[in-house]
Amino acid sequence: MRMLLRVSIPVEAGNAAAKAGTLGSTVQQILADLKPEAAYFFADDNGNRSGSIVFDMKDTSQIPAIAEPWFLAFNAKVSFRPVMNPEDLAAAGPAITKAAKQHRK
Repeated sequence: MRMLLRVSIPVEAGNAAAKAGTLGSTVQQILADLKPEAAYFFADDNGNRSGSIVFDMKDTSQIPAIAEPWFLAFNAKVSFRPVMNPEDLAAAGPAITKAAKQHRK
């Protein structure tokens, strides 16, 4: 299942990793293990170093293996959300139509 992983690294932990010279290499190693479809990084609304990472999750039992590196390396907050690309949304069309007919107001 295609998932969106949101990662938020607290300023203090990010600064410590940056000063130690390990921020970039640690993120690269975590991403190498995850093999994401896409990854984007930015400063979030709270001023934290953050990322939005799209990847394929085969089974929910993978959640700890995906989250723990971020927790342990950066004391990060993470969230997981299933997402669709345009092809997935197109494939969902019949189910959307069925739900719209069944649940009309």
